Amino acid sequence: MTQQKQTLSLGFSPCPNDTFIFDALVNGKIKSDTLAFKPVIADVEELNQLALKGALDITKLSYHALGHLLPIYQLLHAGSALGNNCGPLLIAKKRLSKPEIENATIAIPGKYTTANFLLGLAYPNLPNKNKQELLFSDIEQAVLEGRVDAGLIIHENRFTYQDKGLIKLIDLGEHWETLTQLPIPLGGITIKRNLPTNIKQEVNRLLQQSVQMAFDNPQGTSNYVRQYAQEMDEAVMFKHINLYVNSYSLDLGEMGRKAVRELFSLAQKKGLIERFEGDILVAGTLR
Repeated sequence: MTQQKQTLSLGFSPCPNDTFIFDALVNGKIKSDTLAFKPVIADVEELNQLALKGALDITKLSYHALGHLLPIYQLLHAGSALGNNCGPLLIAKKRLSKPEIENATIAIPGKYTTANFLLGLAYPNLPNKNKQELLFSDIEQAVLEGRVDAGLIIHENRFTYQDKGLIKLIDLGEHWETLTQLPIPLGGITIKRNLPTNIKQEVNRLLQQSVQMAFDNPQGTSNYVRQYAQEMDEAVMFKHINLYVNSYSLDLGEMGRKAVRELFSLAQKKGLIERFEGDILVAGTLR
């Protein structure tokens, strides 16, 4: 008799880096005898909000959001977005001094995004009341129209803001790297802490396979990636993937794990997240 598979909800964003790494997993290119996956595709801040309600079994999360959710979710070793020279940018129509930035109205892509955490790290005197939460893809336009003084951009907007006449005030990723000498932890794939260990390990193994398949045959992911990036230029699409998908996506490794722990340590010291004593990462899945 055929064993019935357990179906797990799987949240990830429509951004090219996510659809690239999940293509094989959700489109039947990898076989599992025990698990099936139900994709929930949404903007990363929407995924953060769903996770705050415990609504997803497995989900992409901003590392900042995960810091608030460690009692509920654990981090998988595969699937993360870490790197160098890939952090969020603060942009504006004109140059602003540090005091002006700390008094400016700034559009952010979400309260629980790692981008917002890095903004607070660089500008600790910037009050939360000065921040306006917008969908990440709407931030450039809000700056152009003067609805905000500056905008915090992520994802493919790194490649488009200059074409619209906007200027970079600060690269918050560079600020993090200078401060810590570590790669920037942006987002990771997490799993419900209360699931059995063998299921968590199997999900990690399957995700690692999915990432490896994408690396081995990047063009094989194009149809799925393009399905959610129809308005994106092909060159920008692959720039986006190359920026956020790398060896850390296959396995965090020692340096990646150190960066994640440093982010949480800094956030705890600044009172941004509660102290947590349990295991951050799923056990027994090291390569």
